[in-house]
Amino acid sequence: MTAPASTPAGAPARTDAAEPAARGPVLVEGRGPLSRAVVAALRGGPPPSAGTAAAGSTAVRGAVDRTDPWGEDLHLSLYLLYELHYRGFAGVDDALEWDPALLGLRGALEERFLNALRTATADAPGTVTEAFGPLLVEPVDLGGSLSHHLETEGELWQLREYAALRSLYHLKEADPHAWVIPRLHGRAKAAMVAIEYDEFGAGHPDRVHARLFAGLMADLGLDTTYGHYLDRAPAPLLATVNLMSLLGLHRALRGALVGHFACVEVTSSPGSRRLARAMRRCGAGPAAEHFYAEHVEADAVHEQVVRHEVIGGLLADEPELEPDVAFGCAATLLLEDRLAAHIRTAWDQGRSALRPSAVPGPGTG
Repeated sequence: MTAPASTPAGAPARTDAAEPAARGPVLVEGRGPLSRAVVAALRGGPPPSAGTAAAGSTAVRGAVDRTDPWGEDLHLSLYLLYELHYRGFAGVDDALEWDPALLGLRGALEERFLNALRTATADAPGTVTEAFGPLLVEPVDLGGSLSHHLETEGELWQLREYAALRSLYHLKEADPHAWVIPRLHGRAKAAMVAIEYDEFGAGHPDRVHARLFAGLMADLGLDTTYGHYLDRAPAPLLATVNLMSLLGLHRALRGALVGHFACVEVTSSPGSRRLARAMRRCGAGPAAEHFYAEHVEADAVHEQVVRHEVIGGLLADEPELEPDVAFGCAATLLLEDRLAAHIRTAWDQGRSALRPSAVPGPGTG
């Protein structure tokens, strides 16, 4: 298969981007009335709120109630508002992180997204044993697995697209999960901090997982600037990152964040093994292979710690949170399946899984 014209390519790789940038990423254009109103507010315009008009005569609250909970407009809006709690955006006032009107809009968007997640996972298992039991056994049929496709028949351009999409999380890997630390105590907190210590390089900046991913991107010839591919990321990808921020920023959802984190760690090692093989088979480069090889070993250990110590410790203290832990797992699997379906549909049709860039400029890398 020939790489689609919109495949990321051409821009020189930047190998310093895993270090904190002096300024935030470039603010992108909106994809609908809500995200356009957010972008306008971040650029210094009037802040949207549930009680003010925006995007012509449409009230923001009405727009939230009508918007697709899985769509581009809602998920870009949420991502932009959440990013204010990470590195912000170049030229955007840091004080807007706590702007009451923006927080009110974010709350309405979160409610819409969370209700959709709960509806879609209503029939999912409600206990930890039922939720995680199937994940502990490698499925016999891997035909629907994106990592299996990349391992066995994926092409280099597909690996590059996959990395460009995943960069929206991996260049801040483990940051959303750190918000749960002050909401845990005792055994659960100690275990969570131990895992996060590994994720952040165990005291060695060159081993921080976000920096390792920047090395992977450099090997693939991608731009490693934090947030560079936001404009190219479709809603199914943004939803996976928004879920982490949503769960991390709300103490009431701490159990669901632990469930999300555990689900990622339990499923990471087998998938990382397949992706390491894919990188090797396609000649992606040593840093590209190393990122996933590192996760094969690290996450196999983390999986045991998070299940027995983080979840075990949390539920020993707060057993009433078990349905929330199960929900976090179910929501994670749902969104990962939606993302995989989006990517495979695009590739099977011979087109890019990335959005066409809305920002004019040379190249797409």
